[in-house]
Amino acid sequence: MERIIVAEDNKLVLETIFHSLSREGYQILKANDGKECIDMLEKTEVDLIITDLYMPFINGNEIISIVRDEHKKNTPILVLSAAGAEAIVLKAFELGADDFMVKPFSLVELSVRVRKLLAARK
Repeated sequence: MERIIVAEDNKLVLETIFHSLSREGYQILKANDGKECIDMLEKTEVDLIITDLYMPFINGNEIISIVRDEHKKNTPILVLSAAGAEAIVLKAFELGADDFMVKPFSLVELSVRVRKLLAARK
């Protein structure tokens, strides 16, 4: 079973993603902020990281940097953000994000992108 960590400070969005992806058979780890996400990543191997950009303590771009530069991991990272400005999207990709979805997003599209990122990892 593939393990996905979802870092999202909006409880409703976090629960919606949790229930949607859990129904598809993924094990979902919920992080309510960036610090919680990094703490979990230091203890647990995951197959995919889904992160919001703007969160307390550690933001999504910092998560990408920590995973890529400090942990030296190539775990796929999907960024979710209400901010879809080109400069924001490009920054996330420059830091090492693999995909980017603008909120609000379709759960069907999220599912397709998750499957694609996980398949590319194999």
